[in-house]
Amino acid sequence: MHNIFSINSRHKNSWRLFILVTLFAITALRPTISSAHQTPNTLVFLDASPNKVALELQMPLSELELAFGNNISKNPETLIEKFGPQLKEYLKAHIHAYLKKTAPWDVEIEALRMDKGKYIENGIDYWEVIANVVIIPQSGESTRKFMLDYDVIMHQVINHVALVSIRSDWETGNLNTSSADAMVISWNMKDNKIYPLEINLQQGSWFKGFKSMLALGMQHIKEGTDHLLFLIVLLLPATLLTNGRQWGKFGGTKYSILRLLKIVTSFTIGHSITLLIGALGWLRLPVQPVEILIAFSILVSAIHAIKPLFPGKEMYVAAGFGLIHGLAFASILANLKLSAGTMALSILGFNLGIEIMQLFVVLITIPWLILLSQTPTYNYVRVGGAIISGIVAIAWILERATQTPNFVSGFVNKMAEHAPWAILLLAVLALVSILLKKRVPH
Repeated sequence: MHNIFSINSRHKNSWRLFILVTLFAITALRPTISSAHQTPNTLVFLDASPNKVALELQMPLSELELAFGNNISKNPETLIEKFGPQLKEYLKAHIHAYLKKTAPWDVEIEALRMDKGKYIENGIDYWEVIANVVIIPQSGESTRKFMLDYDVIMHQVINHVALVSIRSDWETGNLNTSSADAMVISWNMKDNKIYPLEINLQQGSWFKGFKSMLALGMQHIKEGTDHLLFLIVLLLPATLLTNGRQWGKFGGTKYSILRLLKIVTSFTIGHSITLLIGALGWLRLPVQPVEILIAFSILVSAIHAIKPLFPGKEMYVAAGFGLIHGLAFASILANLKLSAGTMALSILGFNLGIEIMQLFVVLITIPWLILLSQTPTYNYVRVGGAIISGIVAIAWILERATQTPNFVSGFVNKMAEHAPWAILLLAVLALVSILLKKRVPH
């Protein structure tokens, strides 16, 4: 039996249109007279870059089935396996882009996957088909302005709507515009047509894109408490000599600076390698184990700061764990769906931003650690800082393994906002300790 919400574009006679309009009106009023959930819509997110535009479609399975058929809601877990090629062909037939209608852009369906969620208002489960689509302009044409001719699902389901929003725009430096207003693609009931949507982005540039990636790298380190904590805890004993299986005295300014530079440089090399590999899509690991390993790296560094685990080999450990940290950095760039040239420039800008902020934090921290390490106070700072960092690391491991926040991790997130005061406190403590040491007779 043909679905009452379907419309066959080849038989658009007046009586059928009248019935469809009537049914559409009833459907629109239904939420006001019953507790039924409104017909779900498709969400379309655009990620614009100089050479291509990536689209992510989030299509409700129940609605897609009305247009695609094949009883696809029966076994959603195996939908992609069974109907993936046919579904890709279906999407290509109903997604078109162009600047000139006579010169359509290339449309490629890169990936399909299923996603399960719950409706907020009633807790009922639902399935969505997530499609990653790429549209590539004709030679000489810009991605800044084009027509999106889209009628997925709605070519059959007259009351279906696609809500389109610009999620990111590399050339203007808008990399997370989740609050952007949604544009609507739907049936125009006045003349019974679905009109193409005009995408008209404000003028951008490669320089703006590069600058935004530089700022994003700096912001990521600024807000990345776990990355900074690993590096700082690893640096805590770097100014000291070893005395058997214990940390000894201050090794001297030159010795300290050289070791500190080696550790920071090694960490940079490590995370730069996997940032490049991960951002280019050559290596992808699930987010959860990567985040757990990052927390584990802090725990190892904290133990080492209390008692030497790998004395003299900190640079190798920094490089090794840097590889893990780089995978976390890479996931940010990979989500932007950039072309090869734009991605290369983005990796450069993002990594440069990371290094600038990382170097800034090191420069405002290390002088006080060097001063403190020449005083008896440093043992308390080193051990105390290591113990606190170890507790935080364990809390993060538990949180990331169970995906359940705990008191410690929540407290650390709040305290991270006041990190500059911690640096100031460290500076005051270093200066006071040096003054007291000079006053104490030898």
